Amino acid sequence: MTPQQRNLAIAASVVLLHGAALWALQSGLVKRVVETVVAVEVIAQFIEPPRPKVEPPPPPPPVVAPKPIMQPVVPKTTALPPPPVPLAIADPTPAPNAPTGVVAPPTPLPPITAPVAAAPAPAPAPPPKVELPSSDADYLQNPKPIYPPMSKRLGEQGKVVVRVLIGVDGSAKQAEIRQSSGFDRLDLAALTTAQNWRYVPGKRGGVPEAMWFSVPINFVLE
Repeated sequence: MTPQQRNLAIAASVVLLHGAALWALQSGLVKRVVETVVAVEVIAQFIEPPRPKVEPPPPPPPVVAPKPIMQPVVPKTTALPPPPVPLAIADPTPAPNAPTGVVAPPTPLPPITAPVAAAPAPAPAPPPKVELPSSDADYLQNPKPIYPPMSKRLGEQGKVVVRVLIGVDGSAKQAEIRQSSGFDRLDLAALTTAQNWRYVPGKRGGVPEAMWFSVPINFVLE
């Protein structure tokens, strides 16, 4: 195809397009297309409305701690002692008609006392001397115990200890067997002998006192 033919074809196409456009305008086809398109857009907008924009809630305001109330510091005031009262000093050569003051006498010092040593505690008194009773004094003349004849024949012998309560007058107030010889006849003979004897009474601090005293009596065959 030559260039002239190509240009003619293009020109013919343009003319045809313009003619078709004019025909469409006259026939109302373009208007319908426009109305159709507009209606579709309106329906689409009505069915799907735009969503409203949700704004996030504002952040809460920051909590501000209250400032502590500072109490005013009141300085402590110490009470000052009263000023000393001036004393008048005696002038050896006072002027005539000059008032005379009173001179305070010096304060006497307390007397110095030496510490007094505590007196030592008195020594405890010794306990009173105790003297036990006795039955061996010669002046008492107490007889020997009687050996029972039956005990001699049977060969009974032994030692008996008799416990005697001796009064302040030297007599036996009570008597009991403290240690037996193993034979009733010997024990009874020793008990009778101790009850009949005389004694030197016991003493406490030189004063006679009733005391218990153990009297041993031996029965021995010769």
